[in-house]
Amino acid sequence: MAGFTLELNDDQKQVRDWLHGFAADVIRPAASEWDEREETPWPVIQEAAKVGIYSLDFYAQQFFDPTGLGIPMAMEELFWGDAGIALSIVGTGLAAVGVLANGTEEQIGTWIPQMYGDADDVKVAAFCSSEPDAGSDVASMRTRAVYDQAKDEWVLNGIKTWATNGGIAGVHVVVAVVDAELGSKGHASFIVPPNTPGLSQGQKFKKHGIRASHTAEVVLEDVRVPGHCLLGGKEKLDQRLARARERASSGGERVKNAAMATFEASRPAVGAMAVGTARAAYEVALDYAKTRTQFGRPIIDNQGIAFQLADMRTQIDAARLLVWRASWMATTGKQFTSAEGSMSKLYASETAKKVTAQAVQILGGNGFTREYPVERMHRDAAIYTIFEGTSEIQRLVIARTLSGMPIR
Repeated sequence: MAGFTLELNDDQKQVRDWLHGFAADVIRPAASEWDEREETPWPVIQEAAKVGIYSLDFYAQQFFDPTGLGIPMAMEELFWGDAGIALSIVGTGLAAVGVLANGTEEQIGTWIPQMYGDADDVKVAAFCSSEPDAGSDVASMRTRAVYDQAKDEWVLNGIKTWATNGGIAGVHVVVAVVDAELGSKGHASFIVPPNTPGLSQGQKFKKHGIRASHTAEVVLEDVRVPGHCLLGGKEKLDQRLARARERASSGGERVKNAAMATFEASRPAVGAMAVGTARAAYEVALDYAKTRTQFGRPIIDNQGIAFQLADMRTQIDAARLLVWRASWMATTGKQFTSAEGSMSKLYASETAKKVTAQAVQILGGNGFTREYPVERMHRDAAIYTIFEGTSEIQRLVIARTLSGMPIR
């Protein structure tokens, strides 16, 4: 196992600089346009595919980085460029993680390549878990999957919401209830292949931020998928459900939920996204404070501004360290005994909201206009404390882990 270090090796530095260049040269110049259009930036995704950033191979290389820092480093640089466009580039990854976390080797090899396509025919994928009445409360999920044994097919019915790439994706990964009596333990994940009858896009959301990322409802009406599209396979599901029933009757240990396994794996990565957005806003504010003059001197000469920037930088670095620690622990098999993954996501997302708000304040009236990017960054940052587990849910996870009590 790799020892922990705060120093990136030469290969990591090369990847970081390459990603930073792409973010600076390709993503940032397009950020304002696609934010205003509120459409998926297909040309930018294709450019990312051409250079190898939007590909299974790239994310696999970062995912298997023995230090655990490949993914958070990549997320920070891309989201430094622009959160909306970056989410369009990396959004497929959540569906891929869902397959990696729950699928068989054959399923991984079959479906993940189809999620990305290639540079000439770019595809995206969607992970569909949240519902209109079941966001943080996954036990309230209503989407059902019923097994048709005669045809070896699963029939899915329900409505998913807040799905990144929902409806425009080729491959959808859908979490559904297979045993309602077990609550969240009775869930399973399914692949819905491209062009499957019965799956359609519902409402597309007009959002406060990350507007270049497509977010929509996904409607499932008698969607039939082959038995081999159940992630992990039916034998494994039956065994897991049997254990859950036994433990529920005896009050034994909990069984991991399929959707939660995906979110646990992705929380530090979301923290890294937040760090990238916060860092971008801080850098704009720092440059502005050095060049903006009032009363005959740069505004950074004032303690009121300089101290804000000092706090902003300190909080960003602290957030990055929490993210790196959680990522290293996950990669090296260390147990999250104090909910370190949730800690990283909580602190980084709250930091992004705070730092981007301070950046707007430092720019004053200019910060409130779309002529300067901090206005967009502040809108984008709001999502980090909401998606993939709200800040309140992260605090609940941390508190329960520390106390061992069923805090509500």
